[in-house]
Amino acid sequence: MRIFEARARGRFAVFAALTVVMAGTPAYAETLLSALARAYGGNPDLNQSRAAVRVRDEDAPKALAGMRPKASISANVGPQYSNIKIPAGRTTNGDRGFMYDDYVGYPRGATLSLSQTLFDGGRTENSLRQAESGVFSARETMRLTEQAILQNGATAYMNVLRDTAVQALRKNNISVLEEQLKQVRDRFQVGEVTRTDVAQSEASLAQAKSEFYAAQAILKNSVANYRQIIGVDPKRLEPARTVEHLLPKSLGAAVAMALREHPGVVSALHQVDASEHAVKVAESALSPTVSVSAQVQQQYDSFLGSPQTRQFSAGASGNLNIPLYQGGSEYASIRQAKEQLGQARLNADLQRDSVRASVVSSFGALETARASIVSGQAAVKAAETALAGVREEAKVGQRTTLDVLNAQQTLLNARVNLVLAQRDRVVASYAALGAVGHLGADELGLAVAVYDPAVHFRQVRDKWIGVDTPDGR
Repeated sequence: MRIFEARARGRFAVFAALTVVMAGTPAYAETLLSALARAYGGNPDLNQSRAAVRVRDEDAPKALAGMRPKASISANVGPQYSNIKIPAGRTTNGDRGFMYDDYVGYPRGATLSLSQTLFDGGRTENSLRQAESGVFSARETMRLTEQAILQNGATAYMNVLRDTAVQALRKNNISVLEEQLKQVRDRFQVGEVTRTDVAQSEASLAQAKSEFYAAQAILKNSVANYRQIIGVDPKRLEPARTVEHLLPKSLGAAVAMALREHPGVVSALHQVDASEHAVKVAESALSPTVSVSAQVQQQYDSFLGSPQTRQFSAGASGNLNIPLYQGGSEYASIRQAKEQLGQARLNADLQRDSVRASVVSSFGALETARASIVSGQAAVKAAETALAGVREEAKVGQRTTLDVLNAQQTLLNARVNLVLAQRDRVVASYAALGAVGHLGADELGLAVAVYDPAVHFRQVRDKWIGVDTPDGR
């Protein structure tokens, strides 16, 4: 009867142990989606990626500055010693006469300069488009980080569930083997079994304890990884569902979607756009530039440092600059930009190939996990039946203690493999969703305020002045 009760507890552990209950934790249950919401809102890696996008946003106003007016004020002041020799006609004996004067003045003044570029060969316009393409590429890179965090969060969540269930199974196995060892020793006392049977039971129990301690260590590592990604320790985790309902219906549709919408591909295409505009920016160095400038100047004591003098001037001019030859650096820059454009196009092809391979691999892993669950459930059922039969046969002497121990180990392995397959299916579904580029807060329906990088870009794009960031820093 005791063996039967322990066996029943082991069967229940395969399914119920997927709900993780830590000792002394509150009744609040954490779901996979709520855990991912925590990671979405507070993961440092993801927040750092968002900050990187905000950094790139400032490239747009920097590019627009090329066609904006520029103004400056310069001032000068300082003492000046002067010694003047002035011709004063001739003396009575015919020699040339001179007058001498020494004085110290304090020349000072200020100049206001204004300039406005009217034409720069398209440099500013193409620099702006290059900056915007860079911003869009950074946003897609941020989406890649977001997908990685959510996928890693789902993996960490399922790892804790898996390792807790495995630990529970191995702990239950110890209880079963301890009960079995007690019964074997009792039978040994009455001569029904030999010392070998006792030793076999003791060895199995020792091995089970060793496996339990190893499972404890693995669980601790999974808990630490969960804490790093989600931001809090796992408390009471509920079983998780797959996201297969969000996936395309066929592998072909998934590949087509990924090639259109995966952040890695989209980011690479924006990099191609940025490189195309970089070529035009480099070519603008060969174009003439047109600008106007004005200057207002007020000077005091400026004439040889002479006191009481004053000079005011104002002027405006139009400027035309036609570059003829500047040492050849401009031509090298153009060639370099064209090579970088070719590199960006090759990188886009590389990203497409990588994404296609990732989709095929992830969908294959998902199919494998599904099949493993079906076979795992059949294996558990068969192992339970086999163990019950071996135990009954052992009672009448048709099976040895070793046969019972082997059957018990087979059932344990089948239960562990089933837990692994259940975990793998959920993780594989999230990986497949990420492979097609749809593993985001919106698609998952996370209860969070979705971060919109366009808000910050609109706030700073046309900003002319100011050192404070939009959030007041």
